[in-house]
Amino acid sequence: MLKIENLHASVEDKEILRGINLEVKPGEVHAIMGPNGSGKSTLSSVIAGNEDFEITKGSIKFLGEDIDALAPEERAHKGIFLSFQYPVEIPGVSVTNFMKTAINESRRAQGLEDMPANEMLRKIREKSELLEIDRKFLSRSLNQGFSGGEKKRNEIFQMAMLEPKLAILDETDSGLDIDALRIVSNGVNRLKSKDNAVVVITHYQRLLEYIVPDFVHVLLNGRIVKSGGKELALELEEKGYDWIKQEVAV
Repeated sequence: MLKIENLHASVEDKEILRGINLEVKPGEVHAIMGPNGSGKSTLSSVIAGNEDFEITKGSIKFLGEDIDALAPEERAHKGIFLSFQYPVEIPGVSVTNFMKTAINESRRAQGLEDMPANEMLRKIREKSELLEIDRKFLSRSLNQGFSGGEKKRNEIFQMAMLEPKLAILDETDSGLDIDALRIVSNGVNRLKSKDNAVVVITHYQRLLEYIVPDFVHVLLNGRIVKSGGKELALELEEKGYDWIKQEVAV
């Protein structure tokens, strides 16, 4: 589904990614961990097409197609979704209207007609119940006045509505209490299928107790330096990153 080869990327002439190699297949959950400043959020931004970052070498292929030159909205229409670490507020645009617009823009890009209103309402009701979202929440301006947990839950609601092929969750667990973490994780787990894939970017092993990864990758200084199963996350929780830094140095 996603194939990244020797990816180098920089921002304002500062190189951040220094040769990323990663392959994600349908049905898989990959966790990317690493200390602050290692390039985790940069990687998610580059996959999603953030134009602040420049790819200087390597390639990103999604469903066999090179997407390096595609705009963020074109990548979204093809099925790439990024849950932001810090979701922005959009005053005056309700959650419901935002979702209607996003879904119908994506449908038009695929040559489909707008989703019928009754089908849209049914889908909104179904997905909001899945994430235990109060219906009043849907008429509020997008993220305006939302708590940290509400913002993150809203991001997963958007994911549920858009049904992407590849979902990238950038530190979705930051700022969440245990109840919100459980609800968000439950939503992600119920949306997983053999036809989609999830990349979870996190500092903490606790999220991975709820969203269990097939693979864990450690990002350090812009490169993936170690990969393993879910056990690797437990080892990182117990020992930190210093042992990996020493291993890489050797």
